[in-house]
Amino acid sequence: MMDRIPVSSSLDEETARAEIYGLLAALYYAPPTPELLAQLRVAVTEAPAAGGFLEEPWRGVVAAARDLSDAQVAEEFDRLFGGVGKPEIFLFASHHLAGFLNEKPLAQLRSDLATLGLARDETMPETEDHVSYIFEVMRYLIAGDDVEVANLTQQQKFFAAHVQNWLPGMCEAITAHPAARFYAAVAAFTQAFIGVEAQGFDMMA
Repeated sequence: MMDRIPVSSSLDEETARAEIYGLLAALYYAPPTPELLAQLRVAVTEAPAAGGFLEEPWRGVVAAARDLSDAQVAEEFDRLFGGVGKPEIFLFASHHLAGFLNEKPLAQLRSDLATLGLARDETMPETEDHVSYIFEVMRYLIAGDDVEVANLTQQQKFFAAHVQNWLPGMCEAITAHPAARFYAAVAAFTQAFIGVEAQGFDMMA
């Protein structure tokens, strides 16, 4: 997953986009596994997708993974997003859009997911507006086999409705947190990637 992905064709670029969404979903869902961190530490530092704009923030992720131990990264994840009671940073769209969990943005997301024929795995404790779930939906809309659902039009609609309107704020909250080191780098890369995605979708309009 972490090898450099060629982007000589539109198909390869789509594969790269799906891979990045999948990677980010994993990083925000739980502390990275030792295997994933090991992959990051030996990853190439050229841009993992088309365009040099992502190269510098990607280098930041790789450098942070190399600078910190597995235990330090896990402790940082728990400090920022876990722990007992209220987390220091929420990873749910409803909180960032409405100020509370389980609010109207979640209801709208569930309605849009139903239209796409998607539903939450009942074994997943988090609600659908968790950032990892939203990134997995984007990955599916890029790489899924059902072309009626997995297409650029649906990607653009879902991105505008459920990604672009709150992810930058979440990323800024993470990068501003004094305890964020690895996740400050991840958030900076996330924000840069979302910016590239937004520019791409704007070109479609």
